Amino acid sequence: MSPLKVLLIVYAFPPAGGVGVLRAASLARYFPAEGIRLDVLTTRNPASVGFDPSLLRDIPAEVKIHRTITLDLPFGIKKRIKRLITGSKPPDSNAASTTKTGKPNLLKRVLQDLLLPDPQITWAPVLTRAARRIVRERKIDVVVITGAPFSSFLQAERLRKEFPNLGIVLDFRDEWLISQFEFGSFQFSRSEHARDFAVAAEASAVANATAIVTVNEAAREVMRERYPQKPAENFHLISNGFDATRVVRTTPSATPRPDGKIIVTHIGSLYAATDPTALIEALQSLPPEIKSRVVLRFIGHIDEPRYREALLQLGDMVSLRGYLPQREALTLMSETDYVLMIAHDRFNIPGKFYDYIGSGKPILGCLNPIGDTRRLLEEMRAGWWAGNHDVEGIRQLFIDAAARADSLSREFQPDVEKIAQYERKVLAKRYAALLHSIAGKEQERESQAPVVQQVGA
Repeated sequence: MSPLKVLLIVYAFPPAGGVGVLRAASLARYFPAEGIRLDVLTTRNPASVGFDPSLLRDIPAEVKIHRTITLDLPFGIKKRIKRLITGSKPPDSNAASTTKTGKPNLLKRVLQDLLLPDPQITWAPVLTRAARRIVRERKIDVVVITGAPFSSFLQAERLRKEFPNLGIVLDFRDEWLISQFEFGSFQFSRSEHARDFAVAAEASAVANATAIVTVNEAAREVMRERYPQKPAENFHLISNGFDATRVVRTTPSATPRPDGKIIVTHIGSLYAATDPTALIEALQSLPPEIKSRVVLRFIGHIDEPRYREALLQLGDMVSLRGYLPQREALTLMSETDYVLMIAHDRFNIPGKFYDYIGSGKPILGCLNPIGDTRRLLEEMRAGWWAGNHDVEGIRQLFIDAAARADSLSREFQPDVEKIAQYERKVLAKRYAALLHSIAGKEQERESQAPVVQQVGA
């Protein structure tokens, strides 16, 4: 049987680094073993937080990677422009449906109107031409478009017009219309015009898609409710996961460290959805004898200067390591006592959560009490949590962690069987089965289409 021909459209792909590339990289790594001939269409010069060539070495040689130029700005310049537009002010988390804005100056208005739904829209002209060419020349059966950036989803309508029988899958790594405007620090503009554009763009993309994939149940449910005209069976859940070939699983030590220190490690960016303000306030209020024992290591990009400044006020308690390639970050994680999770977003589950559960390290979570992250943590018995704004609760979380000491190995008993279901190879197999199913249905529909016969005069 001939392999299924799939095109994966993704803005950033290895050797670009960062959590945003890991889902696409894992699909590219494991799809070929599932009867899929994979083409990847990506950018040659993505604005990414760093580079990780080791991720590219894991991609099988038979995966064909098409790299195109994009006019997108480098990551650092883009962040400076975003601060110009937003004033580096966090969104009002109690007003998800409205955005209070004053009258922006002319430069702000021009940038907000041109770069919608996000700055990566500058890739669109090249992306459209390249995608059409690859679909034709490589005889693609199914296109998977993964985002954010959400501007990539605009391709659904453009491809559908030219290829009416093409299978098109929208892969939402993040929920767009609520989470990105409420918490998403990487949302370029939160003006009413930007929101209206996003609402129309997502609706068009969904209308032209064969299937929609989300990474958590809450996002799937909200999208099903948002688009009741779309059959419920078109919405699928395939979560993120961890790569067992990269994440070293360990168990907590039965004895505390000789120096009494408790090392807590956070991996990933700090931005609006992981704002550490309540955590810092809680740590500052710890009893001196516990404060002297806690060491926090932050590995990753810090979006806002004010977060960095606030963390540095913790003095010797904190170590800011910056961005590191995944293998280096995971090695440091294997040496820690606890891993730290901050999640204000009630819809999206941070990608780091899966690396954390794969590592076997207990999680200390500052979590939205009604979020999917909290639910999964409890189901897997993967650690302990307090409310994301509950300063006293977070304080007690660290006091309890310090008291656990030599009892940690006995008290921490995660559900290993449930955690194993989130290994990336297992998830890629499920995703491949979905794509094979979609292609089969499209081919059946095409074969059943009436044939129009031309009758000569």
